[in-house]
Amino acid sequence: MSTAAPTGVSILLVADPGLPTRRAHAVKEDLQALLNDSYHPPITVHVVTETLRLRPDHTLDLSTAVDLSEEYEHPDAVLLLTEIPRLTDGKPLIAEIFPTEQVAVVSCPTLGAFASLHRILHVLMSCTLRMKPTGEQRGSTGFDRRWTQWSEVEDLPGHLALHSRATTGGVRTVCGMVAGNEPLRTVPTLSSALAAASATGAFGIFYSSIWAMSTYLSTPRLLGIGVLAMSAMIAWLILSNGLWDRPLRAGLARTVLLYNLSTVLTMALCVAALYLALVLLILAGGLIVIAPAYMADIIGEHPSFTTYLDIAWLSAAMGVVAGALGSSFDQSTDLRRLTHGQRERQRRYSEG
Repeated sequence: MSTAAPTGVSILLVADPGLPTRRAHAVKEDLQALLNDSYHPPITVHVVTETLRLRPDHTLDLSTAVDLSEEYEHPDAVLLLTEIPRLTDGKPLIAEIFPTEQVAVVSCPTLGAFASLHRILHVLMSCTLRMKPTGEQRGSTGFDRRWTQWSEVEDLPGHLALHSRATTGGVRTVCGMVAGNEPLRTVPTLSSALAAASATGAFGIFYSSIWAMSTYLSTPRLLGIGVLAMSAMIAWLILSNGLWDRPLRAGLARTVLLYNLSTVLTMALCVAALYLALVLLILAGGLIVIAPAYMADIIGEHPSFTTYLDIAWLSAAMGVVAGALGSSFDQSTDLRRLTHGQRERQRRYSEG
């Protein structure tokens, strides 16, 4: 630790509800440890859950951060961790520092879906060291990554923005948005779809025509049928739940494109998980119920494990189509809350 390090630092980490809050708590101890290496005690880090609001013109409203800053006796830095994906000049905006308010906003999705905690931790430290420099030569640059770049915002002295590259940053942002949608947590909300799919798919165990058809079809054709069935369910879930967003103005077209891509990928992961679960259930049922000797009489050849797998795959394809329809009759299934576009609309203030 440098003897020139400033004495004491107080950090207020404000995170959106849900995944950002869990991430904030996950990095709190490591953040405090890094702060101990850069500053003399006392070191304090407070984690608070609060929704970062958007104005009707889609600009950030920092009034909540300012109010919390007063409540916590004006900490040295207020770090806002949000799930809002942000773009400026076509580049994903990872972080932004507002020097007047001593506030930094960090966007989780722009950091991607993998090693996100480590990246969040480094960005938080980079923002803190820029708002309260230590005077060390390494300083904040030691936490910067090669694919990111800090720059000063024009006509706003001291106002800094951290961008990632436009090419790889877009892919990273979409992956981060998918992770923020938490598709594995979405699957249980499709219980009605799984019930309808299981009931329909179970017919494949008892109807010999499905056995014969699955044996006759080639592997590429079976795979194509499965992909087609999953695509149909994805399209149905998106359209029937109103998950496809449309830009309100031309300037938001790229952002809305990211929303729609993340929605499609999220639903694809949910449906793929549902399909896999269905295949395993039907496969297990087929192995228990269908006697190999009886199947051999029907299909004219001795069945192998792949024969049972083919039956399960084809039956699951029929099941997911029925599952898509079944999800429409479950009033408790509200997928709109699970996508970035809908959650952003909940942040906006009304025009009135």
